[in-house]
Amino acid sequence: MPDMSASASLAMSHLVTLAEVDKDKVTPGVLGFIVFAVMALAVWGLMKSMTRHMNRVDFDEPAARRTGSDDATEPASSGAAEKKKQS
Repeated sequence: MPDMSASASLAMSHLVTLAEVDKDKVTPGVLGFIVFAVMALAVWGLMKSMTRHMNRVDFDEPAARRTGSDDATEPASSGAAEKKKQS
């Protein structure tokens, strides 16, 4: 391949530098992998716990709201309006 373009030769020079190993370079190593694995397991456990807790929540509305009774449809902060009804 004597007819390499400039971009191809630049790409090859980058690949050659990736192949070289620098012994002074710091890498995460086994300890980094263990920490990452523990964090991943913790997130998995928290997500599983959250799913269980969300499944326990009852999202059904009370029967009074579904039937449309007057007591359930009024806002909770209408104390003054209730006093006017009674008068």
